[in-house]
Amino acid sequence: MLSTCFIHLKTQPLWIIILSLLGFLSIVKNTIFLLKWIFIKIFRKPKNLKNYGSWALITGSTDGIGKAFAFQLAKKGLNLILVSRNLSKLKNVSSEIRAKYPNTLTKIFGIEFSGPNISARIIEMKEDIKGLDVGVLINNVGVTYPSAMFFHEVDEEIWMNLVRVNVGGTSLITRGIIEEMVARKKGAIVNIGSGASIVVPSHPLYAIYAATKAYIDQLSRCLYVEYKHYGIDVQCQLHL
Repeated sequence: MLSTCFIHLKTQPLWIIILSLLGFLSIVKNTIFLLKWIFIKIFRKPKNLKNYGSWALITGSTDGIGKAFAFQLAKKGLNLILVSRNLSKLKNVSSEIRAKYPNTLTKIFGIEFSGPNISARIIEMKEDIKGLDVGVLINNVGVTYPSAMFFHEVDEEIWMNLVRVNVGGTSLITRGIIEEMVARKKGAIVNIGSGASIVVPSHPLYAIYAATKAYIDQLSRCLYVEYKHYGIDVQCQLHL
C-alpha cells in the first residue's frame, strides 16, 4: 500500500507534492501540540508550590486577578507578601485572607509603582522580608488607558505612567526577588501579560498598553531561558 502511495505521488505535479507535504507537517505539528495540551491538562500532576518556598509575593494584590491569586496561594498553604499602592486595601485583603485561612501569615507593603522612589521602596521591602524564603513571585501590577485613545491623543504623563508601572515596576520587582531565588536555586515567577500583546494581530487605540505587555511577554521568555538552569520557572499568563 505504501509503495502504491509513492507511485501515485510520482505522477502528481510538484506543487501538489509540496502542498501535501506542508499539509502533513501541519497536521503533525498540531497533533503534537494537542497531545502535549492533553498531557498537561489531564495527566501531569500539578506542582506543589510550597517546594519553591513557603512565601509568595504578589503585586497588584488588592483587586481582580492579583487578589484571586492571593486567595488561591493561601489555600495551597503559602504565606503571603501583598504589595500594592493602597495600604487601606492591603489591610482589608490581608484581614480577609487570614479570616478564611487562619494559618496563613501575611505581610503587606505599600509601593507606588509610578512614583519616583520605586527603587528605594523596593530596597526597603527587601530588607523587610529578608530571611523569608520567597519562592513564588506573581507580577500582576499594571495599568492601562482611562479610555480608548488614538496614539497622538494620549497625554504624555499617561503613557509615561504606563511604562513606569507595567515595564519598570515589573522589572525592578523581579530583579529584587530573583537574586534570592538564584541563591536557593529554586523559584517560580508568573508575569501577568495580555492577549493584546501577541494573541491579537494588533490592539488599536491602546497602542502603548499593548507595547508594554509585549515587553512583559518577551521578558518572560528571556528570563525562562536565562534562569531555568538555576531551577527557576518563569512564565507569562495571557488573558484577553
